[in-house]
This record gives sequence, C-alpha cells and structure tokens, in this order.
Amino acid sequence: MISSYFWYAESFAFKTVGMHAVFSEQVSDTVKKDSLPPIDRRLRGRRPKPQKTPLKTKDSLKNDTLKKPKNALEDIVKYKAKDSIVFNKVKNEILLFNETNVQYTDIDIKAGIDVINYQKGEVYAGRLKDSLGEYSQHPVFKQGSDVIEPDSIRFNYRNQKAIIRNAYTKQDENNVKGEIIKKENDSTYFMRNAIITTAEDLDDPDYYIKVYKAKFVPKKKIIAGFSNMYIVDIPTPLAIPFAYYPMVSGRSSGLIFPTFGEVNNRGYFLQNIGYYFVISDNFDLSLTGDYYTNGSYGLRAQSAYVKRYKYTGSFNLSFENNIYSMRGLPDYSGSRMYNIQWSHSKDSKANPNSNFSASVNLSSNSRYYQESYNQANTSNFLNNTMMSSISYSKTFPAYPSVNLSLSASHSQNTNTKSIDMTLPSMRASMERIYPFVREGQTKKGLIKSLNFQYSMQADNRFATYDSLFFSKRMFDEAKNGVRHSIPVSTTAKLFKYITLGVNSSLNETWQFKTIRRKDFNSSTGKIGIDTLSGFDRFLTYNAGASLGTTIYGTFRFKKGSNLQAIRHVMRPSVGYGYSPSFDQYYDWYIADAYGKKNQYTRFEGGLYGTPSLGESQSLNFSLANTFEAKVRQKDSTETEPKKITLLNSLNFSSNYNMITKQFSPLNVTGGTAFFNGKLGVNFGATLNPYAIDNSGRQLETWNINNGGSLFRLTNANLSTNYAFSNKDKKDKKDSKKQTGTVAGGRTDDLFGSSKPLNEVQNMDKKRGKENDDDKENEEKKKYYRAAIPWDLTLAHSLTYSNQARESSISNNSLMFSGNVSLTPKWQVGLSSGYDFVNQGFTYTQLRFERDLNSFKMNFQFTPFGYRTSWYFFIGIKASMLSDLKWEKNKEPDRVLR
Repeated sequence: MISSYFWYAESFAFKTVGMHAVFSEQVSDTVKKDSLPPIDRRLRGRRPKPQKTPLKTKDSLKNDTLKKPKNALEDIVKYKAKDSIVFNKVKNEILLFNETNVQYTDIDIKAGIDVINYQKGEVYAGRLKDSLGEYSQHPVFKQGSDVIEPDSIRFNYRNQKAIIRNAYTKQDENNVKGEIIKKENDSTYFMRNAIITTAEDLDDPDYYIKVYKAKFVPKKKIIAGFSNMYIVDIPTPLAIPFAYYPMVSGRSSGLIFPTFGEVNNRGYFLQNIGYYFVISDNFDLSLTGDYYTNGSYGLRAQSAYVKRYKYTGSFNLSFENNIYSMRGLPDYSGSRMYNIQWSHSKDSKANPNSNFSASVNLSSNSRYYQESYNQANTSNFLNNTMMSSISYSKTFPAYPSVNLSLSASHSQNTNTKSIDMTLPSMRASMERIYPFVREGQTKKGLIKSLNFQYSMQADNRFATYDSLFFSKRMFDEAKNGVRHSIPVSTTAKLFKYITLGVNSSLNETWQFKTIRRKDFNSSTGKIGIDTLSGFDRFLTYNAGASLGTTIYGTFRFKKGSNLQAIRHVMRPSVGYGYSPSFDQYYDWYIADAYGKKNQYTRFEGGLYGTPSLGESQSLNFSLANTFEAKVRQKDSTETEPKKITLLNSLNFSSNYNMITKQFSPLNVTGGTAFFNGKLGVNFGATLNPYAIDNSGRQLETWNINNGGSLFRLTNANLSTNYAFSNKDKKDKKDSKKQTGTVAGGRTDDLFGSSKPLNEVQNMDKKRGKENDDDKENEEKKKYYRAAIPWDLTLAHSLTYSNQARESSISNNSLMFSGNVSLTPKWQVGLSSGYDFVNQGFTYTQLRFERDLNSFKMNFQFTPFGYRTSWYFFIGIKASMLSDLKWEKNKEPDRVLR
C-alpha cells in the first residue's frame, strides 16, 4: 500500500515501504509550540486527520502587504522511493532508498539513494553499492531538456546551485564528462578535468579532448582553458592554450578548416578554406577558396535550400584561375574557367498540375574536371559529357486536357569540346480525342476507335564550341523553328486474332531562316548561298497501315522430367508506309561550269528536316520472340513449377523500299539473363543481303548470287555484365546505394569510386546504434562462421565490324570492380580492366577504407596511367568536429598533348 505523508515539527523517525510524500516549506510559525494539539503516537504510520479550520473572510486589502520571505520555495518538493523513506528530525533529513525520485519545478532527480536536508534546502543523490562493491542506479539529473548522469550530485533547490561529480551529458553529437562540475544557475556550469568526445564508449573512448577548466553553457558553448587531444589515453601534440567549442544542435555558422598539400607545378596550397553561414532555417551558404603559392586560386559559393512540402535544391558556383609552372619558365601558361551546378525539385503534393525541376552542370571549359586540381572534383574527371536541363510543365485538366511545358537543355562533350544547347524549348499537347464515341461507350471498331490529337514543339538551338560559348557568333548561328503535328489513327480486329491499324499524320513546319542557292560562279569557282531571315513554312503528310498478331506455342515434355514445358511467344507484324513527293518546295540551280542542274529546297538546315523529294513507299517487317520454360522446383513441398526466362527478347526487323525495289539490312537484337538475373547478356547483329565490290560499294546483286552466303554480317556486338556477392538480398540492395556526385557519373565502381573521401559526417548516420544484444549476437555469429563479405562486378564489351571485308574487332574490353570486407571495419576495393584491342589497362584504382569507430580512414591510389595519383584521409566522423582531420594527396602530373 502506498501512503502520502505531511511532515510536522515533531521529533520522530520511522521506516516504511513503498512511500510517496510531498512537503512544502512555510514561513516560521509565531504560535507557541504548546498551542499545537498533541500527536497521538498510535497514529504513527498512518496519515493524520486534517484539522478543521474556519472559513476565511474576504481580504479587504487588494494586495498582500507581507513580503515573500527570502529563499521561499516556488513549488512543492515531491519525492518517492521504492523501499523506504526515513525521517530524521534531529538531522533535519529525509532518507530515500532504492529507485528514488525527487521533483521540484522542472527539475527531476532519479537515483539509488537520496538525502533531503529540508533545513538547508539540499538534496544529495548517489548510487547504490551492493555486497560485492558494485555500484548501480546512477543518478540522472534532468532540468528541462538537459540531462546529466553523474556519480553523485548535491543540489540546493532554493538557489538552484549544485555540485556534481563524474557527470556525463550528451550535447548533439558531443559527449561531455567532467570530474567535478559546479552548477551556478540554470544555464551556466563550471567544470574541472573534463573530456569532450564523440565516442560512444565514455569509459574507454578511442579519443577525447581534455580540458582542465571550462565554462559550460548547455546547448550553446564550452569556453575552456588549456585543451589537449588524447588518442587512446595518449596525449598528442595537438594542444591549444584556450578553446571555444560550439554545442548548438543542428546547423551553425562557423569557419571551414582547409586542406593542406602540394602540387608539383603549382607549389603548396590551401584548399576549401572558408566560412559557413546559416542564413535561415530554409537557406544556407558556404564560401570557400583555394590558394596556390604560384598564384593560382579558386573561389566557390555553395548553397542548399529547402521549404517543407514545397521544394528543395542546391546551387554551386565555382571559379578557378589556373596558372601552370612559374612565371618566366618556357612552359608557363594559364587559364580561367567556371562551373555552375544547380539542382532543384518540387514536391508533387504542392501543386499536382504543375512542376518545376532543374539539373544544371555547365562549364566554360569542357575539360573543367580534367584541369581542376580541387580534390572535390577528382571523382568526376572521367565524365565525358556534362548535361543540364531546366523544365516547367503545366497541365490544364479540363477536357480535353492540355499539357504545356517550357524547358532549356545543354550537352557538353569533354573530348570534342562541342556544346549543344536548346534555349528555350516549348512543348504543347492535347489529349487523344475520340469524336465518334459517347461517354461510357467502348472504343471498338474502325469508326469508334478513330482518334486524333494535337502536339506542337518549338525550339531555339545552338551548336558551338566552348571557345565560342556565349559569343556573338554563337547567337548568329542559332537555329529555330516550330512544328505542328496532328496524328490520326484507328484500330480494329480482323478474323478475331489479327489487329489492323490505320494511321495518318499531318505536319506543318515553321522556319524563321531559309537559304537561297545561287548559280555556279565561274570567276570564283564557288556556289553562293544566301541566308534569308523571315517566316516561311511547309506542309507534309503521310499515311500507313499495319497488321499484327500474337502466336503462342507450348512444347510439353514427359511427366516426371525436370524440364516440363517450353513456351514460345511470337509477335509478327507487317506495315505499309506512304509519303508523297513535295516537289513544290524544291528549286533548281546550276551546280558546275558544265551547266549541270541540281535541286535544292530553301528549308535546308532546318531543325526538323526537309520535305521529301520523291514518292516514298515501304513495307516494314518485324518479328518479336520470347522463350520461357517451366521446371520442377527443388523443394518437394512446392506443387507449382517454377517459371524461368530463356530469352527475354529475340527481335528481327527489316523493310522493303517499293520505289527502289531493295531490302534494308536485317537487324537482329536480343537479350537474356542467367543465374537468377545476375548475368545479363545483350547482343545484336546487322545482316546485309546484298554483295559489295572490291572498293566496298554495295551492289544491287544478292550476296548469295555473288558466291557468298545468304546474308553478309556487317557488324555485331555483345555485352555482358555479371554482379554477384556472398551477401543476402537486403545487403546487396544496400551495397548498391552508392553516393553519387552532383556532376553525374556511374553508380558502380567500374571506373573507380565516385564517392568523395572526405565526406565523413554522413557515414554510419543511417545505420543507427548497433550496440543492442541482437546486433552483437548476429555479428558474433558472422565472425564465428568466418563470413567475409565481398562483391564483384564484371563487364565485357565486344564489337565486330565487317562493312568492307575488313573483318576486325573494333572493341574488346573487360572491366571489373570488387570490394572485400576483411573485417567488419576493414574494406579493400579494386577497379580495373584491360583493352584487348589497344593492349592496355583501363583506369585502375585501389581503395582502402578503415572504420576507426570515431574516426574514418580512406586511401585511394591510381598506380599508373595519365591520372597517376594518390589520396589519404583520416578524420573524425562527427560533423561537429569534422575539422579535426588530416589529408595528404599527390595530384596527377600535368600531361601536355
């Protein structure tokens, strides 16, 4: 039974079990002690009956004239204990034993033992000690959201001061432990002999920063005197006379610590030094820079923004002034380049009928990643193409619905240095309309299936090189135009199994630049071409029909066999296409001095092609095949057979030109997968039925009539990809989650890892704490089974070419990438390959990664090639102390080509 007690000014002491109690201090009573009624000793252990008091009359004074006594309590002190509560009037103490709890205002103290001295207004909380000398029930002191776990605490609930010994508290990612802590008020603590670390094990941390004297403001800061870093209890030379440790949870503004290093043709450098600004809860900004002793420098601005349920994005702007060698030397040179990266995505719930997105990666120099020495760009130097896209779309849902989109795109080739940009591009489309079908009716038959729709596209395109990017010539050579299209189609069933399709299309093209060819000029020996600005248009149309069906075939085997059946699905189709000749858009010009005349159209060089000259009629043939099998399952309890795919696809396609009376080459493509989808195989071939002469020119003679085979293999390709490991399905999914880069790149490691080595603060955040019993037992089981996690990815590509009887292998390369976890915290990786045609190794990278609990260590090494380099990094994983790191790298030598 749980009882409640009020304590009185009597000399008594007793012990009870399962007690709850509350008491309130009052102003000293002026009535003599003898005037109090005597207490019946037989009531000891029971709750005394409350004394009846007469009702008070309303106070005539508006305000109480009595002053509040000094050190009066603001609230009732509540306390409880599981085993006993002992009152001692002689010492003015209350002793609480086992699972005790004392509460006062927003202060909550839980401990093994509590002693309340109500004369001094103090509470002492400590641990319980058993017969073996083991301590349990450490005190837990809570004030608001602040939590401290000491060995003992002496707290004065009148002035809110406390003396705390061997206290532990967690501030965001930091763990703080002090030998002696003095609590001055609600927001200020003074510590002596304290340690600060992000390690989880405070009893044996792998590293810590020891401060001898410090002022601690919870969730704000620690201002300390002499501070020294210890690693496994060994002091290091890393020491400072005074220090400031921010303890703000979440983001906070501050300095960004640089990376030190040396480059052979630029000297020593500082990279990524700067400042991080927290502008608001939705927006931040970091300004960083690089400096090299030969005068090179770089500047960067990076920002991330987010608005919940609205949008999220990031923006990066980089500028580099690169100087190679030293001024006065013959190989001295320099260049300036910039890079813009922008990523934006809109929450689909904000407005379902509209969307805005952006993915921009634009550089003034196509070889920005190849020439940049900043380590953050190293993982992108193998990218051959930089692409950008910005788009806005709007849907008008009223029938017929209309979708409108406006976009800009850009593609930049790092090898050819060519840039293709569309700015802007507009698309509009109306949904398909069935004019002969009422609402609710089925769309069957040629008439009811008849439908049409409308689409429009308008583009303004630029084709240039990075040396002419945003120059006047680039804008002068821009191409633009508008195309309108109205496709009409219908379908119907013939003989129940054959599908008939009829289609037609009406297209109109608008151009704002046309040409005019002049006759041959005998004096200059050239044909003049004038570019005319102004609106012009041409209209084209075409028609077609198709027949298609699906044929199913099943071959069954004898009962009891492992292979029970093979299913073959064929989808043959034949189509006819017709396009008339649009001679009205063509003119004649004299092409040479002999008076030869050629035809041309003024719409040459347009975005959407030219009107066809001459009638076009063609028959198209295609056959698509899939092969599946049913096999008996190994599990005898399974009654249904297992379905497996033998060939995902095996397709044949060709066409016959009814005007020229010739067939086009037969195209064969296919693909399949083996070993439960781990080994993917794709192949293709082109078979030409016509012969060629000694110069490689195609003849109108069948190849079989020229002494050859039925078809002539002109080219073929084969590609395979095999990824496997000894992990289960869940682990394999996790292993595929590779940290990508803003600039793009591959998700696998065939061309090396694209994950930045110095991104340590994100490591293990999503894993959570793995200190519970289940995880530990599982890890032990894996250790005892000697399970070493590994994964391997193989890729092979083979291309055969025989256009003019050269019969050569134009491409034959094998690439591989593998990772092995030697221990749960040691991982080794290797990416490489071999080009059998050029007889050389592809890009090779060795990777070593070590999880050092609170630290992370990485090493990447490219042993040979034009990108020979290495990079080493070790640093603390927690973002709060991520500046405690050491980086060392050897940048690749500059190769002059």
